[in-house]
Amino acid sequence: MLSFLVRRLLQSLAVIVVMSLLVFVGVYAIGDPMAILISPQADQAEIARISAALGLDQPLWRQYLTFLKQAAAGDLGRSFAFNTPAIQLILERMPATMELAVAAMLIALLGGIPLGLWAGLRPDSIAGKTIMAGSIIGFSVPTFWVGMLLIMLFAVQLGWLPASGRGPTTLLFGVPVSFLSLEGLSHLVLPAANLALFKLALIIRLVRAGTREALQQDYVKFARAKGLRESRVVGVHVLRNILIPVVTVIGLEFGSVIAFSIVTESVFGWPGMGKLLIDSINALDRPVIVAYLCITVALFVLINLIVDLLYSALDPRVRVSGQAG
Repeated sequence: MLSFLVRRLLQSLAVIVVMSLLVFVGVYAIGDPMAILISPQADQAEIARISAALGLDQPLWRQYLTFLKQAAAGDLGRSFAFNTPAIQLILERMPATMELAVAAMLIALLGGIPLGLWAGLRPDSIAGKTIMAGSIIGFSVPTFWVGMLLIMLFAVQLGWLPASGRGPTTLLFGVPVSFLSLEGLSHLVLPAANLALFKLALIIRLVRAGTREALQQDYVKFARAKGLRESRVVGVHVLRNILIPVVTVIGLEFGSVIAFSIVTESVFGWPGMGKLLIDSINALDRPVIVAYLCITVALFVLINLIVDLLYSALDPRVRVSGQAG
């Protein structure tokens, strides 16, 4: 176990370093932050002074080495636009993104597992076929289009829910959350539902396929032959076995929800990390962009590690040391 954790940490460090290098090169190639940060009326002396203060007068390789040295000490740089530590800006927005991601995954899980089970147990029924047709729609429609439809229907036409913003927040163990108040919860519903749609469709199809496969296994046939209730057969013998791939996919998809909530946060004006990334890209705020991606990769790595451990817990035949090899 210890050797597995060490290997994963070393691999994660290598991934973060390579990713930060690619981002540095990419941001450097698409434009000059000085063209946005400095007024067109500034003279050459002012431009040189600000460029030196931000470290932009150095060659790219030196800027990158400086970043690595600072990152090793926990400093991911200062925002060009806000003149504050980039990691501070991201951590201030992280609770909003995490709240949205958790809410979206809860919707996907609470809806996807029972719907997938129903479609797998009764594939030829009208309900089963309707569920699978709906999952195809969930895969097909673009997230931004669904978001705009939700706003038009529930915010503009019906006036039931707010169209944008996070609403009032309440501190929970020192972290601001919005779901503890009715108004905050109303702001969360639409963006969470929009973000959950693709994951809901994915879980439905995954659970349905796993259910159909499990029903053909000998242990299910033997359980039915013993006269066990159908609810026990499904709950113990079918559901437990299909949870293994579901847990793996859910873990990976939770990471993607965090990383790719940018579209939903932009459509609904949700003040999370994705919205901050879009604003930083528009301003070519290199430290914030690199810091965001480094933190996102670190979250992916942590989630994958947790998934590996849960996988081995659900299936005793799987050993973490074996997975590492």
